[in-house]
Amino acid sequence: MRGTELILERAGGYCMGIDGRDGPNLACLDCNLPVGTRMDDCGCWQIVRLLPQAVVRLPGPPERPIMDWTELLATGALWHRLSEYRDIPAGVALAHVVVAAGGAPVEVAPGPVAELLGRALGALLPAGEGAKRLDLAGPGFGEPTADLMLVPVHPQTGEMWQPRTGAVPVPMDAALWAELAFPPHRTRLPAVGGLPAGVERDDPLPPHPGYPFQPSKETFRHTLARLPAVREPWLRAIYDRGC
Repeated sequence: MRGTELILERAGGYCMGIDGRDGPNLACLDCNLPVGTRMDDCGCWQIVRLLPQAVVRLPGPPERPIMDWTELLATGALWHRLSEYRDIPAGVALAHVVVAAGGAPVEVAPGPVAELLGRALGALLPAGEGAKRLDLAGPGFGEPTADLMLVPVHPQTGEMWQPRTGAVPVPMDAALWAELAFPPHRTRLPAVGGLPAGVERDDPLPPHPGYPFQPSKETFRHTLARLPAVREPWLRAIYDRGC
């Protein structure tokens, strides 16, 4: 979006960003006419929506070659630091898991998946017999035994990685999937000098979060609203509760 500037009097928002409530808020630097709307408030994807009547599509640079999953893993293209903003792609994944479950209970595999979605799924779906097992699957990770599999979405093509078994694939942002499938390990290395061989440094562990992780409720509802399954009564009831 080079060559544009923010129209400050149209930069209203709810929390710590802009939500587009005041209409087009980006102007062309050359002519000062509005050309689009930027949104980046809490719970929203950062996005710019251009006004069709104000812009003209021009030929762009050649498209990057499409990398296969092996290349994506080898080059590290799936790894991005999500930090505290992982609640947004987690909210999207949560909506797709709820739809894939079809109203049945979900048993979440222990570990990173349970920490990410376990509490939310327990609150949204019933408990009882006939639970569907949810786990990770994908390139370089394998396919554990599960009914529902969280799989990455290709960052270039938007296509899901497809399991070879009969499990139902559930799409997940590739960066978040990589963070769960291959979590960073904190290596405690021996100190250089001053300590005997084999004695490790006594560094403090990273602090625990101040509250349990919660996927973005706003993103969860926005995603549900765009899925055809939301018309089903059981799912519409979840949507209307605002959970």
